[in-house]
Parts: sequence; C-alpha cells; structure tokens
Amino acid sequence: MSEEAIIRTENIKRDYTRGTTKIQALRGVSLSVKRGEFVALMGASGSGKTTLMSILGCLDTPTSGSYALEGREVSRLTKTERAHLRNERIGFIFQNFNLLPRLSALDNVISPQLYHRSKDHPRQRAERVLQRVGLSERAMHLPNELSGGESQRVAIARALVMTPAILLADEPTGNLDSVTSTEIMKLLVELNREGVTILMVTHDSTVSAYAHRILHMRDGQIVQDSGEA
Repeated sequence: MSEEAIIRTENIKRDYTRGTTKIQALRGVSLSVKRGEFVALMGASGSGKTTLMSILGCLDTPTSGSYALEGREVSRLTKTERAHLRNERIGFIFQNFNLLPRLSALDNVISPQLYHRSKDHPRQRAERVLQRVGLSERAMHLPNELSGGESQRVAIARALVMTPAILLADEPTGNLDSVTSTEIMKLLVELNREGVTILMVTHDSTVSAYAHRILHMRDGQIVQDSGEA
C-alpha cells in the first residue's frame, strides 16, 4: 500500500440552517486516507456519516476547513469543476443500486462515459468491467431481470468504468441477504487488493470487518479510529 494520502481533510465543519436553528452536521473532521486503503465509516443515524461522504464525493462543500483529493484542493473548485472531478475520479456504489431501469446492464455501465468524450471505446470498456465483476453473460439484461447481487455487481462495474481514484460505497450490502453480502464484500476486497481505494459507510460490524480501518463517528466528529488491522 502506498503511503500517499489520496484523501486529506483538515478541520472540516458543515453547518445547516433550518428555520432559525443552526445545525452542526460536522464539527471539525480531520481525516487522511492512503492510496490503496479500505476504510469503513460507522456511526448512528445523525452522526455525520452521510454529510462527510457527500463532501468527500464532491456533492457538497464544507462550511469551513479544507478537503484535498489527490492533492487537489476541492473546496476551491467551482461547481462545474467539482462535477468534472466527481465524474472522473470518484466512483459511487449505493445501497439501492441506482441503476437506470430502462437500460441494460451494459448500457448502465456505459452511461458515465457519455459525459466524458475523451474516453475511447466506451462499449469495450464497459464490457471489460462487466467481465471483471463476473456478469458478461447478463450484459443485455434489464435491472428488473437481475438479482440483488447481480444489480450490485452492475453498480460496482459502473463505478469502476471511469477508473476512479476512489470508490465511495454507501451501505453496499444493505439490501442484500447474508450470502450475497459476503459475495459482494469478497469482490470489494479483491478490487482493493488490486489497488482500488475504498471508503465504505456501513452499520454492519460483519461488513466493516473486511476493512483495514474502522472510523466511528458521533455528533459530527470521528471519535475512534481503529488503525490498520
């Protein structure tokens, strides 16, 4: 594993105003994730996990503090620049898969490339990553023709097709049975061993055990860092 920090935050705070009430969703989060790490983020509802993931995924910006992705200061970027960075360098995996229902598995994997014209041979790239996740034979099936595990594999392939710097996984096994969850986690471990950096939100201690580090959040702060296992 490289010692290079792919993610670095310094004293990130995120405040919201709801009516006349100020809500402190993040209260000074400093975090460093090395390239090639597999990190699990845990905490109760309202602990700040979702807000932190939104900032790391360039979907939101902090009220104060700094966030650098691959050494690039994200908080200084325009909304358009953040969108380009998100598309090119960050892969997302969601609990509900978020597949486009009228597109085949292959077309779902092709879709992120349509926003990046410099990517050559989008169909061939999509076919390669579908093969990597073991779904070549299901490429032309629609999402409603796939099992939950197959749908999540398509979602993982879609996240990988742009060769992102990091995968952000939000409860990736939350809608899967235990056997399928184990299969998906083994796939994520394989990808991590191949060099993919993963930051995963989960409430399941069985799932978090696959990670190198477990970060626990409470009241908008990281209160425990297990370090490397």
